[in-house]
Amino acid sequence: MDFDELVRNGKVKRIFRAKRKITTPNIVSHITQRAAGKEPLFLEDSDYLFMLAQLKEITEKRSLDIYAFCLMPNHTHLLLSPREGELHEPMRDLFSRYAMRFNKKYMRKGHLFAGPYRQAICLDDAYLLAASLYIHMNPVRAGLVDDPCSFRWSSVRVFYDLEAPESFLKPGFILRLLSNSGDTSKGVYLDILMRSVAVTMDDALEKEDAVSRFRKALGRLFPSIFSDIGGKRQIYKRTGVSLIGEEEIEKQLTEAPLPKGIQAKRFLVQQLISRGYKRKEIAEKLNVSVKTIYNILHDPE
Repeated sequence: MDFDELVRNGKVKRIFRAKRKITTPNIVSHITQRAAGKEPLFLEDSDYLFMLAQLKEITEKRSLDIYAFCLMPNHTHLLLSPREGELHEPMRDLFSRYAMRFNKKYMRKGHLFAGPYRQAICLDDAYLLAASLYIHMNPVRAGLVDDPCSFRWSSVRVFYDLEAPESFLKPGFILRLLSNSGDTSKGVYLDILMRSVAVTMDDALEKEDAVSRFRKALGRLFPSIFSDIGGKRQIYKRTGVSLIGEEEIEKQLTEAPLPKGIQAKRFLVQQLISRGYKRKEIAEKLNVSVKTIYNILHDPE
């Protein structure tokens, strides 16, 4: 079964998942890793710098593109994609090397991390932009800073500063969603970022749909921007998976809850499944039974 079929059948969702990682080339993932219990991951500048050095090294030695990151005191956020079919190996190298160094430095024993890293798939461009903004807003959500641009240990500077030096990061993939001009796109990104301070954010480590909720709030705050992003189709060009925007889905559910044709019904249900909705939730949205949803998906026509 190819990746497109996995998405259509609900086997790939953008929610965080601890097992069965998706390693398909060019799939963009939001990766998180957290410390065990209430343990810290970073205690001083040299700890953050070591993690950044490891990130840079794996981009050079492994076929990874890293778009954004944020190193929080007890967890990390990475937005990246593998150019080839490997994700487990570079993530294993990154986190195991850091854990070994941290344990040795602070003379501690035991697992540093709470378990396997977690992965959320970016299935469309609007979610990709929201994930980047969510990552850069994390220090504000956690109460570490009032201004996301003042946090030292994230990639935010390369997204707004015209004089930011070249690095191992590739922010252009996200910034091009806003404008083909680097100068213009950075200005737009900064404006969205600063106005996002007023948006309520959930903790993605605790709530699986935190980024989706944040994306919906941004869509209401910046309707024209997120409408334009729908036509960029950058994720589609990389993966071949074409998903209609969440606003369009909501419109369909409001204006015409259930299309008449079986193919149209199936397409709508598959779109909802691919976004992480359970069949019971879909049945409630469409005001039909779970058995009807099953029949829609399996009706031979």
